[in-house]
Amino acid sequence: MPRTDTGRNGHTLDLYAFPPIAAILDAAYSLLMGLSALLEPLAGSAAAAASVVLLTLLVRTALLPAGIAQAKAEQMRSRLAPRLRELQRRHKRDPERLQRETMKLYADEKASPFAGCLPMLAQAPVVAIVYALFLHTAIAGHANALLVEQLFGVPLGASLVGALATGAATASTWGVFAGVLAVIVVVAELTRRAFRPSVDGSRDAGPWAGAGMARVAGLLQFTTAVFALFVPLAAALYLAVTVSWTLAQRLVLRRLYPLAAT
Repeated sequence: MPRTDTGRNGHTLDLYAFPPIAAILDAAYSLLMGLSALLEPLAGSAAAAASVVLLTLLVRTALLPAGIAQAKAEQMRSRLAPRLRELQRRHKRDPERLQRETMKLYADEKASPFAGCLPMLAQAPVVAIVYALFLHTAIAGHANALLVEQLFGVPLGASLVGALATGAATASTWGVFAGVLAVIVVVAELTRRAFRPSVDGSRDAGPWAGAGMARVAGLLQFTTAVFALFVPLAAALYLAVTVSWTLAQRLVLRRLYPLAAT
C-alpha cells in the first residue's frame, strides 16, 4: 500500500499528510487510544490489541445491514440460476446477446449481479486506516504512541515479513503471527467447505459455474492469509477477526435466507 508519491519538483510527498486524510487518521488514532484506555483494566498490556479487536467488532456490527443485503442477493441469484443457465444454453454462441439478456433478467427482477459487494468494499478503507496507524511514527503532527504497544512482546506495528527481512523475528514473533495466521487459514478452509460453489449445474450454480471457477473461488479464501504476512500485526488481527465474523454471519444468514432449491 503506497505511502508516498513524488511530485514534479522531485520532492517526496506523504499522502497521509494530506489534511483530510490526516484528520481521519487522527480521529481513528484517538478512537483506538480511547478504547485502549478503556480496556486496559481488563486487558493490561494487550489493551491496544484488544482495542483493534473491539474496533473490528464495531465495524462489522455497523455493516450488518449490508451483510443481510448480501445474503438476500445470494438468495436472489440462486432463484435466478435456472433461468440464467437456460439463457446460457440458448445464447451460448452469441456472447453479446447472452450478456444483454442476462442484464435484462436482472433488471426485470430488480436485482443486480453485483449486489452484496458492499461489506467487502466498505472494509477496505478500515484496513487501510489500521495499516497506516501502525506504520507512521507521527499522526497529524504528534507522536504515534500506538507503535510502542505490543501483544505478547510483539509490536503491533511489526509485520512478519518485515521482521524476517530485518532479522528482528523472535520466538514471540513466530508464535503470535502463527496464531493469527492459523485462525485465518482455518476459517478460510471452513468457509471453502461450507460455501463451496456447485459444479454440477444444480444448487446455486450460475451460467459461469464450473470446476475451474470452483477451484479459483476456493483458493481465493486463502489470499487473506498471504496479505496478513505483509501488514502490521494490528492489521493482521483485524483480518483474523473479520474473517471469523464473516464466516459466522454467513452461516446464520444462510439459515435465515436459504438458497432456492432446484
